[in-house]
Amino acid sequence: MALSNLKNILVVDDNDTDLLIARIVMEKSGFTGTTVIKNSGKSAIEYLNSVQNTPEQWPELIFLDINMPVVSGFAFIENLENLDKAFTSKVKIAVLSSSDNKSDMERFATNRYVIDFVPKPLSIEGFKSVIEKM
Repeated sequence: MALSNLKNILVVDDNDTDLLIARIVMEKSGFTGTTVIKNSGKSAIEYLNSVQNTPEQWPELIFLDINMPVVSGFAFIENLENLDKAFTSKVKIAVLSSSDNKSDMERFATNRYVIDFVPKPLSIEGFKSVIEKM
C-alpha cells in the first residue's frame, strides 16, 4: 500500500512524548490522512466501538504500544475479537515498544493482526517500513 492510499491511522500509547513524536513523524512523512491519537488501550477500544459501523472512519493501520496500564496492548488485541468481523478482517497493527523482550515479540509474531514490530519512538523510517509491509 502506498502512503498516499492510507486514509486513517490510529496511534495508541500512554506516553505523551511518544504520541507527539508519532504525530510529527506522520506529518513529516507526507501522510495527509487522519491520525487519531488515543492515550490508552481502553480509550482506543471505545473509539473503535464508536466507529465500527462507519467504515470510512476505520483505521487502516494501528500503531499500538504494548505496555499500558488498565488495557495493555495484549488486552487491546484480545478486545478486537468483540468488534464487527468486517472491521477486524481488515485490521493491521504495528506494535510499538521500547522493550526487547523476546517473549513479547514471539507472542505478537503469531498474531493475525500484527504486521510489524517497531521500536519506540516511531521514526520516519520505521513508519515507511510498516507501510511497505501492508
